[in-house]
Amino acid sequence: AIMAGRLSDKVRKDVLASKRPKSYNPDAPPPIDFVYENLKQIYKATFKPVEEYYRYADFFSPVMSDKDVEAKPFVLLLGQYSVGKTTFINTLLGDKQGGYPGANVGPEPTTDRFVAIMEGEQDRILPGNAVSAADDKPFRGLQAFGNAFLQKFVCAETQAKLLSSMTLIDTPGVLSGEKQRIGRNYDMSDVCRWFAERSDLILLLFDAHKLDISDELKEVMGNLRGHDDKIRIILNKSDQVTPKQLMRVYGALMWNLGKVLKTP
Repeated sequence: AIMAGRLSDKVRKDVLASKRPKSYNPDAPPPIDFVYENLKQIYKATFKPVEEYYRYADFFSPVMSDKDVEAKPFVLLLGQYSVGKTTFINTLLGDKQGGYPGANVGPEPTTDRFVAIMEGEQDRILPGNAVSAADDKPFRGLQAFGNAFLQKFVCAETQAKLLSSMTLIDTPGVLSGEKQRIGRNYDMSDVCRWFAERSDLILLLFDAHKLDISDELKEVMGNLRGHDDKIRIILNKSDQVTPKQLMRVYGALMWNLGKVLKTP
């Protein structure tokens, strides 16, 4: 509110009037590139100086780059292991043979890292340290979680029509009990919160055959509070149970979620 107040009407008009196309029609929806350009100018002229003055990057997140503003919408997938997150993504991508680069599918915990699936000219995997330092990727804020996390983060680039309009985030399957603590040198719930804050849609997947919610998944779901409008619950593998069983499964899932999400 303070920063918005400092942005005078004159500055706002000057920014919005800059770099308008010659064929500008005030009654027509503005082209997306024009919107991006003006958002970047407003941020650099008003918000960025305040963030730098109060050292905002030291306690929350680095200042935004142009790529952060231009980034495609994020779709975050969360759930326990073997609920079908990676298979779900591969289906969205058109059932490409072998799935996206680096994809592993199996009944045991297979995806042990965060994977950002983005559009690329060729199939390749980029390590987390390189991706977080790249100027053309919107992941510079992940440097705050340290090298231990970046070793468990990669970017998979591939060609798919869906990826021209969004970026998919595949996450490690949450294990039960204390198993998830072994070998994990970063706070998964904090990382999930970072992605949730920047995601436009959060898909929370559950398996119809195992509805238990582990302690770590409860903590992750607790960090999603404030983003309720983004969350969609998916009951996967529901075609493998009878309609009568499905009603029981649905009721049990709603009961468990009601205790964690604390919503009607």
